[in-house]
Amino acid sequence: MTISADHTAQQPATVEAPRIPAEDTPPAENAAGEAVRKFGITVEDYMLPARHPIQIVGPDGALNAHTEQGAQPGHEYSLPGDAELMAAYEQLVVGRRVNDQNSALVRQGRMAVYPSSHGQEACQVAAALCLSDGDWMFPTYRDSVAVMARGVDPVQTMTLFRGDWHGGYDPAKHKVGIQCTPLTTQLLHAVGVAHAAKLRGEDTVVLAMCGDGATSEGDFHEALNFAAVFHLPVVFFVQNNQYAISVPLAHKAVGYGMAGERVDGNDIVALLAVLGRAVKLAREGSGPLLVEAHTYRMQAHTNADDATRYRQDSEVAEWVAKDPLTRMNTYLTDRGLLDDDGAARIAEKAETVATQLREGLGEEVPVDPQELFQYVFATPTPQLKEQSALLADELARDTASATTSEEASR
Repeated sequence: MTISADHTAQQPATVEAPRIPAEDTPPAENAAGEAVRKFGITVEDYMLPARHPIQIVGPDGALNAHTEQGAQPGHEYSLPGDAELMAAYEQLVVGRRVNDQNSALVRQGRMAVYPSSHGQEACQVAAALCLSDGDWMFPTYRDSVAVMARGVDPVQTMTLFRGDWHGGYDPAKHKVGIQCTPLTTQLLHAVGVAHAAKLRGEDTVVLAMCGDGATSEGDFHEALNFAAVFHLPVVFFVQNNQYAISVPLAHKAVGYGMAGERVDGNDIVALLAVLGRAVKLAREGSGPLLVEAHTYRMQAHTNADDATRYRQDSEVAEWVAKDPLTRMNTYLTDRGLLDDDGAARIAEKAETVATQLREGLGEEVPVDPQELFQYVFATPTPQLKEQSALLADELARDTASATTSEEASR
């Protein structure tokens, strides 16, 4: 396959797809052949992202003209349904309230740390809503809003950031991996689950989330390479929030033999359309795909970060004007889908979640020191058994000493 250097030559929609032999052809090429025949485009135009990021609703909240949406043959998207858009907006409002509430809880000492996704909530919500119940999602440490939108209890979602030793929720129950702090390790987990599902013949798509900085890690290469070689139903979703990498990331996909796409990460309408189609293609057997969303982190990296050391307020102000929440509010209001009563109902739900977080994270959690040894190995090693016994003896002696002291003071 020949790839042009700048990918600027417009290809007519009627170009006949190249003939790809059905026998002795790698699965990825067969899948690409099916895709180009379906869309009536060249392999090049299928594999490479559209020349401009997909944007359906502009920063002003108005629907872009079709010619301004970044679409081209093979990269055309339909508007999501009204019910889907309203559900997404509700999750956006809840997500923004949760981000702000968690930042307050950190200052109050009720959470150890919180990596806010304020400004990136559209990516989070779309990632969760594009999946079916049987699909899996593997989030990063900044994807708490996505975890909650997937149906995980808010307090359980934030347990990890309170400093507890466990992740807070059951990954198998919710089909959501525990939020990963090490960069990119979750992508390897994602392709492992996808490979297992394929071997079992399960109808499962896996959405693997990462940031732009993760694309420089070796695990990123290994995950994409494995997914491409074994033709796995994985959608790699890169949230490019402008801080680590300043090169086009979606174009990396073609190097692994998979299709890539770019999308405005603050336009939840476009995100739902692009991610929805990517999941559909993966489910139909097109193999892995990569989607890059251009977005921005409006708040600091975490509460321990001083963002004023590396960016100006004017830079943040430019992205405030592109806020995904206000953009969607304007779009839905102008279409008559959102009125004052509806907005009040959604705001009330968001406040209920915030209250749940305040109350749940304010409760004292009983600590059992023996849990240090119980969940290391399914079958404890002799060393762990010895250490557990030593701790048990020490705790028993402390209890006996405290009882003796109390009796003596009477």
